[in-house]
Amino acid sequence: YWLLYFLFTVAFTYFYTDVMFRQQNLPENLQKQGGFIPGIRPGPRTEAYLNGVLSRITLVGALFLGFVAIMPFVVGMVVSGFVGSADVLTSNQSLIISSTGLLIVVGVVLDTMKQIEAQLLMRNYEGFIR
Repeated sequence: YWLLYFLFTVAFTYFYTDVMFRQQNLPENLQKQGGFIPGIRPGPRTEAYLNGVLSRITLVGALFLGFVAIMPFVVGMVVSGFVGSADVLTSNQSLIISSTGLLIVVGVVLDTMKQIEAQLLMRNYEGFIR
């Protein structure tokens, strides 16, 4: 079950990224605005280059997201191995809450860090977070 969950998460990440990238028409907009990527000719070569970069970036992100999605399953198996009972963390509700909760917590922490850094830069306090 968890392997299928991982594969669906990775596949959906690729699908979502492809849909969003196609919707933006980035190579066309870049060419219309006179922008270019150094060393890459405008047109189909730019689109091929951006698709290659996007697929490499998406691979890392999709694997990480898949790992985050199955982490509650893995933790449940490890804990049940130590405790001897599979009822500790393996209920479906706790797994869904764990995955979703982890993603929400990470998003909130990153957003909070960005806001703190923006406030400190606005007041000329550099290096407080770093």
